Formats: sequence, structure tokens, C-alpha cells
Amino acid sequence: SCDATQLCNCSSMGLDFIPPGIMGKITELNLAHNKIKHIRSQDLQQAVNLRVLLLQSNEISSIDEDSFCSLGKLELLDLSNNSLAHLSPVWFEHLLSLQHLHLQGNSYRDLGESSPFSRLRNLSSLYLGNPQFSTIRQGNFEGIVFLDKLWIDGGNLSQYEPGSLKLIKKINHMIINLQSINVFSAVLRDLLYSVTWLEVREIAFSIPAEMRLLRVMSSSFVKKISFKQVLLKDATVPEIVSILEVMPKLVDVEMIDCRLLGTGQWKIQIQANQSQTVRVLIIDKLSIEKFYLFTDLQAVEGLLSLLTKVTVKNTKVFLVPCSLSQHLLSLQYLDLSANLLGDQSLEHSACQGGWPSLQTLNLSQNSLSDLEMTSTSLSHLSNLILLDISQNNFGEIPDVCDWPETLKYLNLSSTQIPKLTTCIPPTLEVLDVSANNLREFGLQLPFLKELYLAKNQLKTLPGAAPIPNLVAMSVRRNKLNSFSREEFESFKKMELLDASDNNFICSCEFLSFIHHQAGIAQVLVGWPDRYVCDSPLALRGAQVGAVHLSLMECHRSLVVSLVCALVVLVILILVAVGYKYHVVWYLRMTWAWLQAKRKPKRAPPKDICYDAFVSYSQNDSDWVENIMVRELEQACPPFRLCLHRRDFVPGKWIVDNIIDSIEKSHKTLFVLSEHFVQSEWCKYELDFSHFRLFDENNDAAILVLLEPIQSQAIPKRFCKLRKIMNTKTYLEWPPEEEQQQMFWFNLKIALKS
Repeated sequence: SCDATQLCNCSSMGLDFIPPGIMGKITELNLAHNKIKHIRSQDLQQAVNLRVLLLQSNEISSIDEDSFCSLGKLELLDLSNNSLAHLSPVWFEHLLSLQHLHLQGNSYRDLGESSPFSRLRNLSSLYLGNPQFSTIRQGNFEGIVFLDKLWIDGGNLSQYEPGSLKLIKKINHMIINLQSINVFSAVLRDLLYSVTWLEVREIAFSIPAEMRLLRVMSSSFVKKISFKQVLLKDATVPEIVSILEVMPKLVDVEMIDCRLLGTGQWKIQIQANQSQTVRVLIIDKLSIEKFYLFTDLQAVEGLLSLLTKVTVKNTKVFLVPCSLSQHLLSLQYLDLSANLLGDQSLEHSACQGGWPSLQTLNLSQNSLSDLEMTSTSLSHLSNLILLDISQNNFGEIPDVCDWPETLKYLNLSSTQIPKLTTCIPPTLEVLDVSANNLREFGLQLPFLKELYLAKNQLKTLPGAAPIPNLVAMSVRRNKLNSFSREEFESFKKMELLDASDNNFICSCEFLSFIHHQAGIAQVLVGWPDRYVCDSPLALRGAQVGAVHLSLMECHRSLVVSLVCALVVLVILILVAVGYKYHVVWYLRMTWAWLQAKRKPKRAPPKDICYDAFVSYSQNDSDWVENIMVRELEQACPPFRLCLHRRDFVPGKWIVDNIIDSIEKSHKTLFVLSEHFVQSEWCKYELDFSHFRLFDENNDAAILVLLEPIQSQAIPKRFCKLRKIMNTKTYLEWPPEEEQQQMFWFNLKIALKS
């Protein structure tokens, strides 16, 4: 599971323990999402170069004290989402290089009486807490002076000893999940001067009397505060705002996925003590159940004049009051995307005197439908440079629109525009009209440097004369099938052309002039399968950054020849291997065996015609037919033997003769010799006897060793013969005449058994 960089991924393998054999060269080990319950002292003893150890989402409930003692180079340890009921300082005392420690999602209730982290001098990020975590004591964070990120999941934290977090002198990003306002207030007292970014999660600011406990935050040096999944009410908003506006260093205020119960009818008037530091306000996915009853926000108008960046998206905003817009005197960036603004409401929101300093405006994913009205509503924004009105539904657009003269960047992608007109402002430097229904582009845009036309219906490139300063153009996923030399050479300043995913027909003449085009620094073509190219292409001339051409696309004859040669070579190799390892013989044997398997495993007693079927080599026929047959068939009582030369049915397939003869005989008598093991038909008879008789666990096979056989003389395909000779007793033909009578006696006894 390890790659060349010694990163070993053993996640989601159902492991119950850390696998043995972890070597010293491993630098990253991922054992997440398994079923490990216990970490033993020897499990990681050899992993002296390990820098990342991921053990999250297991079932770890116990760790030997010296399990991590050899991990002096470890930088990241993730033990989150396990079943640790306590934390031992001994686990971490040898992890002198540790920078990131994740311990959230376990079952411990506290951090112990002392600090588990006192030896972790290089610790940068620490994740703590779980639903059972209830107590933080003084000294729990002793030894930690600086943290880039501290995350405490304390949804049920009920006991916090004052001063516990004061030991940490600086925390860049503090994430805390609390439910108790009292505990939150105590924590805030210890974080007044150490935290730069405070992120508060899953807390309810719903009781006005409790808000007094938060006034301690008014002297905090926090520069950014984020509220995520926080509950607010009309009765508590004024107190929170009044605290935020007096925080001496606060610059960014962020609310993400929060919920407001109310309509803005704040009972206590917000004091207009405008914050002198707050510049950024971000509201994303604020849920207001009765948003349609929300007031005009006159109470906060006096607090907004210094804001430079405001984002309010996914919040069902359908109107920005004109008076509120007029108070946003310093606003340079406004994002109102994914809301409910329509043409009429935009006209009111962007009223005269509103947003006087605005440079960037994002109105994407709203309900705008009239481009002329949109342009008119924004025409007075004398500083507007960038406008994003994508993913609205404009459809047909007029010939004349009134835009701000400063507008340079316009995004009209995914707006259902079938045809562009002179409504598009000529001052643009960047225009995005991707994902519309455009069939042509012929606008006069003398300052345009970037043009995005992806996902349209274009069949030809735009003319270069109306856009002489174009540097980059994207015509991906259109219906282009070729460029003319004149079209291509007319783009004198082009540095990047993305024409991938089109319907190009690749002629080598066409490709040649693309590659020789001196003005193009990078071309993205991405040829599909549909084109013809009959001659090699010389890649000379100016550099082309990324033309994706396969060998098949311009060297078809060569590729076909190579493929045919490769196929012939593979066939020859298969034939050679098949000959060497008797593959054809085994296939024929398998077919015959399948045919034999369809028959009953043993013939009824009335169908038994012979005492024995004799399997022998033709080279041993003199001994079989002149000595053995005479001795057995002239005995008293005589034995009935089946010989292939005498008893096989003429005209019948030899394999069927073999199978029928074996099935109609009580026994199968094998006369073994050097000639026998060289005979293919003897091999058939041996195998069929094994298939039909040995599988019944009886003694139907009798082996007669006519002459000694060296084990190396037995071919590998006679594997069953090797097995039989190792497991069954066989009769050996004695050369001495006085011992031959005993041989015949034993053979007759075997045939009668």
C-alpha cells in the first residue's frame, strides 16, 4: 500500500490492528476508517522516520504508554473520532516535532489533572473536545505558548477554571463550540489579548439578560470574529452589535449559516457609535423565516459608512433600501449573489447617491431579466470596474444600453442570450459570455484583452479586426471544425487560445500552420476522434504550449502496422507457450472430460462386461498380449479382459471407446513403463479412470510396474500418475521366474477384490 514517496495508505481495509512490518523508511501512514481497538508498544517501534500518522475513525480505546516513543520526527497525529476515555501525557512526551494534534470526537470528559501537551514545544494546531467533554482545568494547556489554530468542541462544557487558556500567549485562529453563555464569558476573559481570529459555533444568543456577560468582549483585541450556526433574536442583536462596534481592533465580521428569529424590530435602539475599525461584513446563508417582513434597517444605517467590503449571499435579499445604500459611502466590494433581486428592486437598491465608491458588484444568481434596465440602474456608479450578472435570465437584449464608463469586466455567462448586440459596453477589457446560445460574435471591442465564449454554438472564430488587442480567448465546447489561415494569423497579440472540445477535422495542412503560427504562445486544442490526417507533422517554428495530439491521429498507417505486428507477435508467443506447456492437449482433455461428466458416474451391474480394462503402451503389447492375457484369460475361472486392439468398437471415437471400456469394467489395470509415460493415449486413459473411478473413493485402479521408472522420466502432465504412485500400492513385475508365480497370485487376488 506504499508509493514511491513512502506514503502508505491502509485506510478502509477493515483492519483490527496495526499491521506488522512497518519499516523505518515510511514517512506517512494512513490507517483511518478501520477497526483498530488497541495500539501496542511494538506496533510503531520501527517507524522512526514517520511524519504523518492518521488513525482517525477507528475504535481505539487504549494506547500503550510507550507506543509513540520512537516517533521523534512525527509532525501530524490524528486520533480523532475514536473511543479514548482519557488522555495520557506519557503518549506525547517523545513527540518533540509534533505540530498538529487532532483529538476531537473521543469520549474523554477532561484533559486530566495536568497538561498532556507540556512537552509539545512545536505544536501549531490542536483539536480537542467531544459531546462528553465537560471540564477544563488550570494547567491543562501548560507548556503551550503559541498556536496557529485551537479548536475546542465543548458543546457540553460546563466547568471552566478561569485562567486555563491564559497560558497560551497567542492564538491565530480559535474555534470554539459552546452552549453555555457563562462558560463562554469565562473563556473570553482569558482570550482578550491572545486571539486574532475568533470563530464561535453552535451557540444561542437568545436571552437578553445573558448578553451582559459578553460585554467583556468589548475590550478584546480580536481582528476577525465569525459566527457559524449561531441563533440570534431581535432582542439580543442590539447588545451584540453594541459590543462589536467598540472592539478596538475588529476589522472582519462574518456570519455563516446562522439563524435570526425576528424581523428587525429591535426593541432597544442600536446606538450609532460607529466602529472605526470594522471594514468587512460577510453574511452567508442567514436564515430569516419571515424575511418578507424584515424592516428597512434604519437602526443600523449609521454604522455602515466605513465598510469597504460587504457580502450578503444566499439570504433571500429582495431589496436593499435606498437610504441604506446611500450610507455605504466607502463600499468598494459588494456581493449580493444567490438572492432574490429583480429589475425593479435593483433600481431602488442602486438609487442615485447609493454605493458611490463601488468598484466590484456581484449580482449573479438573482432574478434579473431586463439587461437594459439593469445597465440603467447601475449607470451612475462612476467607479464601477467589475460587474458579474451571470446566471440570470436576460434572453433577448436591446441594441442600446447605458453602462458606467469605467466598466472593464463584465460577466454575462449563463444568461440565455441568443445574440450579442451593441448593448455590450465598448470599454470592456474582459468579457465572459460563456454558456449562452450564441452562434456568432462580431462586436467591436477595441480594448478587449480576454474573451470567454465557451459552451456556445459558434462554428467559426470571431473576427480579429474588431478585437485587435485580444490576448486570451476560450472557445471550448463549441461547434468549430477548422480555422482558416487568415482567421488565425489575424490575432497578432494572442498568447492563449483554448479551442478544446470542438468538432475539428484535423488535416495536416491545418495543423501545420497552427504550429508555425509565430504569434501564438500557447494553444489548447484537445482534438477529439473525428478527423483525418495523412502525413506526419513537423513540429517546428514557434512554441505551442499544449496541443493534445495522439499518435493515431496523424500516423494512422504506422499505428495500424505496429498494432498488427504486435498482434502477430502475441499470437506466436501464445502458440509457443501452448506448445511448451501442452495447452492444446489440456484443452482437448478438458472437453473430453466435460463430455464424460455428463454420463452416470458408474454403469449399472448388468452393463459390466469385463473384469478389467487394460491400459498399456503399444510398445509393451508383446508382454501384455502374449504373457499377461494368456495367464489371466486361461486361469480357472478365467478373467475377461478389455484390450483396445481387440475390443474397441471400430469407427467409434477413440475417447468414447476409452470411457465406455472403463465404465464397463470392474477394474482398470495400468501397465506402467517408460513407454507408458510417453504415450498420450495412456494419459487419457489414466485421467478418465481418475475422473470416473478414483473420485468414488474405491480401489478400481490396479498398477503394474513392468519396469522401474525414474521420477524425472515422468512428464509433468502425468501429475495424477505421480499422485497415484505416492498413495496406492502397486505390483512390480519380477524378472526372476521363481517370484512370478507370487506376482500372478497377487494380481488375481486384486482383480477379484
